[in-house]
Amino acid sequence: MSAELRAAPPAYSASIQRQGEALARRLQPQMQGEVTAAAFDRGRYATDASIYQIMPLAVAFPKDATDLQAALSVAQKTGVPVIARGGGTSQNGQPLGAGLVLDFSRYFNGLLELDTGSRQVVVQPGMVLERLNTRLRAEGLFFPVEPSTASRCTLGGMAGNNSCGARSLAYGKMVDNVRAVEGLMASGEAVRFVLQSPAHPALSRAQALAEVERAEIEARFPKVQRRVGGYNLDALLAQTPNPAHLMVGSEGTLALTTALTLQLAPLPARRVMGVCHFPSFRAAMEATRHIVALGPTAVELVDNNVLTLGAEIALFQRTLSKITKGHPDCLLLVEFAGESEGALAQELKRLDQCMSDHGYSGAVVEITEAAAQREVWEMREACLNIMMSATGDAKPVSFIEDCAVPLEHLADYTDEITELFARHNTRGTWYAHASEGCLHVRPILNLKDPRGLAAMRAIAEEACALVRRFKGSHSGEHGDGISRSEFHRMMFGDRIVAAFEGVKDAFDPKGLLNPGKIVRPYRMDDPALMRFAPGYHVAEPVQQALDWSDKGGFGGAIEMCNNNGTCRKLAGGVMCPSYRVTGQEQHLTRGRANALRLAISGQLGEGALTSTAMKESMALCVGCKGCRQECPTGVDMAKMKIEVLHHYHARHGLPLRERLVAYLPRYAPFVARLRGLANLRDRVPGLAWLSERLLGLAADRPLPVWAKPWAEGGRVSTPEDVQGDGRDLVLFGDTFNRYFEPENLTAATRVLSAAGYRLHRVPVQGRPLCCGRSFMASGQTTEARKELQRSRDALLPYVQRGARVVGLEPSCLLTFRDEALSLLPGDESQRLAEATQLIEEALAQDLRAGLVALDLDALPKVAHLHGHCHQKALGAMGAVEQVLRAVPELRVETIPSSCCGMAGAFGHQAETLEFSRAMGELSLLPAVRAAGAEDWIIADGTSCRAQIKDGSGRQGRHVVRLLEACLKGPA
Repeated sequence: MSAELRAAPPAYSASIQRQGEALARRLQPQMQGEVTAAAFDRGRYATDASIYQIMPLAVAFPKDATDLQAALSVAQKTGVPVIARGGGTSQNGQPLGAGLVLDFSRYFNGLLELDTGSRQVVVQPGMVLERLNTRLRAEGLFFPVEPSTASRCTLGGMAGNNSCGARSLAYGKMVDNVRAVEGLMASGEAVRFVLQSPAHPALSRAQALAEVERAEIEARFPKVQRRVGGYNLDALLAQTPNPAHLMVGSEGTLALTTALTLQLAPLPARRVMGVCHFPSFRAAMEATRHIVALGPTAVELVDNNVLTLGAEIALFQRTLSKITKGHPDCLLLVEFAGESEGALAQELKRLDQCMSDHGYSGAVVEITEAAAQREVWEMREACLNIMMSATGDAKPVSFIEDCAVPLEHLADYTDEITELFARHNTRGTWYAHASEGCLHVRPILNLKDPRGLAAMRAIAEEACALVRRFKGSHSGEHGDGISRSEFHRMMFGDRIVAAFEGVKDAFDPKGLLNPGKIVRPYRMDDPALMRFAPGYHVAEPVQQALDWSDKGGFGGAIEMCNNNGTCRKLAGGVMCPSYRVTGQEQHLTRGRANALRLAISGQLGEGALTSTAMKESMALCVGCKGCRQECPTGVDMAKMKIEVLHHYHARHGLPLRERLVAYLPRYAPFVARLRGLANLRDRVPGLAWLSERLLGLAADRPLPVWAKPWAEGGRVSTPEDVQGDGRDLVLFGDTFNRYFEPENLTAATRVLSAAGYRLHRVPVQGRPLCCGRSFMASGQTTEARKELQRSRDALLPYVQRGARVVGLEPSCLLTFRDEALSLLPGDESQRLAEATQLIEEALAQDLRAGLVALDLDALPKVAHLHGHCHQKALGAMGAVEQVLRAVPELRVETIPSSCCGMAGAFGHQAETLEFSRAMGELSLLPAVRAAGAEDWIIADGTSCRAQIKDGSGRQGRHVVRLLEACLKGPA
């Protein structure tokens, strides 16, 4: 293997690019799955959730073992390393390398066999843990090794790293729950390692090495549960050794896994949680061993950093308010599981007594409802991302983060680590597995500064020495990778390291499988391996379209993505609908962020930011803003897409279709007069086909039907007419409802008047006011800014007198609370944003306060509610649910849907129609089809209603239409 391939420089290399393309051409004819060496694809696989970056030569997506054998055969002939990859959520650079990366997650992800009698399951390595546990739930079973990345980590990756999770106190590590491993040796030979499996020469060599070093293993291997460093030679010394356990924790360096046999556990009937409050970090650490003695299933730390940062993140504010009393410095989340509700209540009493015995009376908040416990666990699982949400170059850095020490030493160890950080002029963040003495600690360092890189090295060496002194393990659950492999010699000594090397050589004599990990390691602070290192810089666009100052610039906003992969979750919430449909890293928030980071830092060649490849990276982003709400570090890809398209179209021009969509609000008043002609497209045979050929508008998707425009009615108001008692509203008539569904605005007028509001009509010159949304969709920020400026100038005088602006269409109205603040930053935009509400937000707030009232009849019995993505992203879903509850006898069923998939013009484009419909089929359309014939389907988004009608034949309605139908009195 050449030095260039061992650690390829992060900057774009034409020679490496050519080598990768040659490799892809050679391998593709031999594989069913795809192989790519495109620069953008290589860049997306150059990082995981660690601090490292290594550009691969190529990336392949194997479909079966035959594909893997083809990859290994080419590797043997060319000397190209092979690196197995799952979800890319690892913390230490395990799936990175300058060779051929094999992504198992796209295709190699099936459930092969389930035996509920023996409680065993056989899975392929690319299966996501949460997907498996969702399938097992119906059988009353689950796989109990549950790391915080369960929603996106793969079981093969978990086995490779010997993962643990929060409940290892009760269920152990991955090695304790794997029964068999099937795989391929580097030579392509198929093997199966299981209890009492036939001897294999490589395995026999490993067993011989373990036997020779039995005394050294006994002396040097740490006696803590969280020991995952090196190879599991100790497992080979068991009375009846299972050779599969040697493969667990081997990080793809010994063989490629093709199947795993896992031991399952019965789902606990009940769980309860006690949230313990502590006045100081040390107090929590001292109390941990006493709490563990009570026999909980988990004891997890949430430190002050998480409490402080989490309080600023909308997603977690409500959860924190439920579980904290006063101002604790940190928390311990203590979980008990069992069959009896009464027995679990006693466990909580014992916990409360334990806390009282140690001087913390009344310091336990009991969480007994399952839904509330899930919220707490979701916050705990997001601890890493919460801490990474701080802006700036200095970030919490993972390299000593899961050292584990015996509980009796935990308080002293954490004190000494804190002092170590202070000596290097930094501080650390703490969270995670207090129950096992395995706290995730990250010093805050700026690795772009040479001093930060030097401090990392010094801290790593000193921390390893501390761990040895406290009889702990330097690698506790996240595996070795690049960060830890170098320290095996310090931890285990020369003889054990030599034994590790012997095992590696027996299994992989040419050293082709994931080199640089566990044995003969990379240097952990090699600048050539760093994602951010001294010399890293970005060349941001000179004229930025949006204001990114709150993130430290466009580059700073992009760098908020820490690659943890929360966006890869396959269920729950909105994020990321394009990935859920395609399963491709390219169509993922993380994948797009990586492409942007590499582009603006010059690592994808000149002009990458405005290249066709970059536009393709953004093509399936529907602007749902799911990432804005659900990414704990706040990566807002919808906003980034606006910036990218602004620069792309500035360079390449604006195509006719995008121009027609963007300028719709300006020509709508004129087309509406000719609506009879405009509506012929879907009535006259051949016109739809012609529009697809000429404009790319899908012939198979009907266009919105032009209607007689909304007649606003009433006299024009002046700001002086505003009385300022909270009942003054300006109804913002957006383009879509004004010209395509004016009945919604008519209904809104009637409902608001019936509630007791005063509606003010704002005088405008020429065309109606506009939010600029259609311009933003194609990056036409100059024109969007003009529309926002015109609307702000017209509305602000009323707002300053005490009026509020309300509207119907979430994508339009909420623009004033979101993008407007980046297009027109300043106090005036902020003032308008604070006075802007969706109609349901105003009604929910004012009905609750008794400011207004609605006299409603019971009409429909059931309403199925689909939330618009922007409603969810900006926290407006609760309001529409509250308003619906005001209707007598109405049962509201909220559909747990992701993006509807229409997303404005996205669902009308010929090239994205297939993806649009697939997004709708994820959850929304099946739920609508299952609804009763008399049930109402509520969807506040124009696009959502179009997708519902086209995909199900059902009529979706805005919530205001239901309220209008339920109004008592004459129509």
